[in-house]
Amino acid sequence: MNNIIANILRFLILLIVQVIVCQHICLFGYMTPALFLLALFLLPLELPLSLQYFIGFATGFVVDAFAHTLGVSSFACTLMMFVRPYVAHWLNGSNNVKFENIDRPEPGAKDFRWVFLYTLILTSLYQLTSVLLETMSFRNFGHTLLVILGNTLFSVFVILCVEYIFHSHSKGEI
Repeated sequence: MNNIIANILRFLILLIVQVIVCQHICLFGYMTPALFLLALFLLPLELPLSLQYFIGFATGFVVDAFAHTLGVSSFACTLMMFVRPYVAHWLNGSNNVKFENIDRPEPGAKDFRWVFLYTLILTSLYQLTSVLLETMSFRNFGHTLLVILGNTLFSVFVILCVEYIFHSHSKGEI
């Protein structure tokens, strides 16, 4: 029960920080961190897949409502939540497709390399999907790739900093 409350509070705090602070950061004219993804990354992988999809969609919907992006984040978050268990299995080196016995995707349960790759792959997928859906054009493809790369690297840096700064070594939770 305590873990559920901690997850909900972390989720709400990260979503509020995203909407109030991160949405207004524009480093070098195009890099905006997607800190709210950390809340989705740290969801227990044991949750039913349908609940994970719903949480991903609802989170994207809230971000879309404040960013006026008309469903872009909703789709990107739902797609990311669909791919998330497969990425975790691939990083664990598991060949079976059972999602119940995966460790928690957090610093206390996994080493830095695992957490970094997990964050990088899922953030890349989110940024690729959201930026391509938002631009809907290949006219300035070089600039679009630069925005995807910049947003991904900046988001991964911010997410890992927050994750490791607030990681509790004694309990293994944030």
